[in-house]
Amino acid sequence: MGAYRSASILAAALIGLAPGAQAQEVVWKTQGVTKDEIVLGIHTDLSSVAATFGVPSSNAIRMRVDEINAAGGIHGRKIRLVVEDNQYQVPRAVQVANKLINSDKVFAIIGAAGTPMNNAVLPAQLKAGVPNLFPISWARGMGEPVHPLKFGIYTSYPDQIRGAVKHMVEKNGKKAVCAMYQDTDFGREIYHATIAQLKFMNMDLVAATSHRPTETDFTVAINKLRDAKCDLIAMGTIVRDTIIPYTTARKIGWNTVDFVGTSASYDLAISSVEGGATDGYMTVGFFDVPSEKTASPAAAAWMKRYRERFNLEPTIQAALGFTMMDIVAQALQKAGKDLTTRSLVNALEQVRSYQDGFGGPEQSLGAEQHYTSRASVLYKVQGRQWVRVGPVPKP
Repeated sequence: MGAYRSASILAAALIGLAPGAQAQEVVWKTQGVTKDEIVLGIHTDLSSVAATFGVPSSNAIRMRVDEINAAGGIHGRKIRLVVEDNQYQVPRAVQVANKLINSDKVFAIIGAAGTPMNNAVLPAQLKAGVPNLFPISWARGMGEPVHPLKFGIYTSYPDQIRGAVKHMVEKNGKKAVCAMYQDTDFGREIYHATIAQLKFMNMDLVAATSHRPTETDFTVAINKLRDAKCDLIAMGTIVRDTIIPYTTARKIGWNTVDFVGTSASYDLAISSVEGGATDGYMTVGFFDVPSEKTASPAAAAWMKRYRERFNLEPTIQAALGFTMMDIVAQALQKAGKDLTTRSLVNALEQVRSYQDGFGGPEQSLGAEQHYTSRASVLYKVQGRQWVRVGPVPKP
């Protein structure tokens, strides 16, 4: 634990976080709760580069809410869900979050997509006393340092990429580690975490490239990294900006380098590229691709209902959305009939050994733990499928 804590402090310093620091004082204020309803909000990407995360996760949250309401709600209150498209753009996220907080008067926001979007929205959101529950961002700041109104699900991007780099260096003998990342809060956090892990192992980053989230031509970037003789590229990318550079490298015959990403690229859109063009790409995730064969009976039944309702396969992100809303629903129930922001936070901090039903790690929260887990899994694309490689080591 001593080495792990030292590494975490080093990473926090490089990422710009002061361990144990609070961004601002806590505002205990409750809105969006009446005798008949609880209002929850989502701002997520429904139409842009991260829609493969936003659409299925919000579908699953909505479906779980509808099932709760059909069963009578929570302590007699129905949940009203307000969903807004942030288009994976910061100005749009600020606009729609302002609507959710100040016009819709939401009690809490759940499943908000995008690190830059959450970072832009959070100051005003926390000032308004509105909890941010399980965003679709695993940036460290979503749950650390601990703030009563911020809760992250599974484990953070820095822990993911640092553990993956450690695995690739120690198990696969990688010696020339490089980075490719979006020039956003999301990408920069992964870039800095990669540097932190390398420093902890007495190594240096060999080379790096950055790009806009909408970039479509990576020829120059790939040639730069090839000229630097990289044998591992840590990826701060999502879907399209993972697929294009990876396939570009393979098309020019650069097959001696491995690529590894985070849960932001653990997506079926990457594994299923036609012709197996992404075979060999590796990333970090939390549970295997949902399957009735491996899911718990309850999760398998949920998958069937999801398929029937949306005429779509339940993806990794759909399973994530279900899990988010299920944990929140259990906390709302435990918070009691006299629901307040404080009673919800107290209930969330009592979550212990939650199982997602899809084979993921046990999840727990506490007063000093606002990320539900520190465990993750390394996956590799083989035959257009994600195949489990093994657990990601602690950094």
